[in-house]
Amino acid sequence: MALDPNYEDFQRLSLRFAGTLGASDPFGAARAAVDFGHRYAQKRDSLPQTDEDRAFHLVARAAELIDYQLPFATEVTAPQVIAEARKLLGEALELDPECHDARRMLSAAESPTPNDYHHFLATGAAEVLESCGRRQDAIAGDDELSNMARTLAMRPYLRWMAAACASSLICGRYRLALSEGQTALAIEPNDPADVSLTLALTYAKLEDEEGFRALCATADERRGQAWYGLARMAFAYKNEDYDAAKTQVTSLLEAYPNAGTTLARQDDLPDGVYSRLCVDPLSEDELILATSEATVLLQEGYSDGERGSMGSWLAGLPCVTEARDRELEKDPSLGEGNA
Repeated sequence: MALDPNYEDFQRLSLRFAGTLGASDPFGAARAAVDFGHRYAQKRDSLPQTDEDRAFHLVARAAELIDYQLPFATEVTAPQVIAEARKLLGEALELDPECHDARRMLSAAESPTPNDYHHFLATGAAEVLESCGRRQDAIAGDDELSNMARTLAMRPYLRWMAAACASSLICGRYRLALSEGQTALAIEPNDPADVSLTLALTYAKLEDEEGFRALCATADERRGQAWYGLARMAFAYKNEDYDAAKTQVTSLLEAYPNAGTTLARQDDLPDGVYSRLCVDPLSEDELILATSEATVLLQEGYSDGERGSMGSWLAGLPCVTEARDRELEKDPSLGEGNA
């Protein structure tokens, strides 16, 4: 799931390296592949690369700090992680002023409110498209390597639109979220950014069952089962079909480890800044991430507690509380953090 910055860094340099090789025999190609792997792992700076490649490598390092280390940092270490990430992103922009991933990630950190970040993404999209399109047009050839290079050239715009779609959902611009999500899907219909998952929640927020069915007709629901399950639960709940909603919850409890604890706690996590966090399919982390993103649904309506009516209903379902109690009995550490 999602876009892995380290893998894209590898792809970018492997394409650059392949471009330096002339026609060779199969044994020569095999030796070159082994040489590339060794140099990438041990002597990355010895590989052919442009300032654009170097800038993206700094973005990948910053993404590791912000998205995967900062959430677990202590009050003492967090400022150091933030400072290092900002330094890397600043250096990336010095190397490549059109490093749009770095621009976007810095804005996410520096925007005072979600609406300010949303405005930044919405107003900057056309410029990013023009920049990425220009770089894409500069790539010659029509072979597999050239086509992959063109795909990577447009990836910053794909990530920009995926972030814009998620931001629009958070800020209540639901129709705009649909438009931005469809734009991202048009760039790469196989949806490597998993924008379909954001769209599933958006359709549920709009109570647009027809649009949701159309999305599901083309989406691969094996990628992100939790998002589709939570969206279907929301549709059923809003239609007051509580048995159907419970059926969706039961499916989640059966599919995901420690699902009772996750659905009862409903932790709200920070979004990935580079892109949606990379998690294993059908893992506990995947359900935690999906439930966090579904906060826009779970906090709808009024309830006596801190949650919305749907979130309170979900947390109080006997099947959820019973599953949670069994999980806590096996592993009491699951009860640490928010209740």
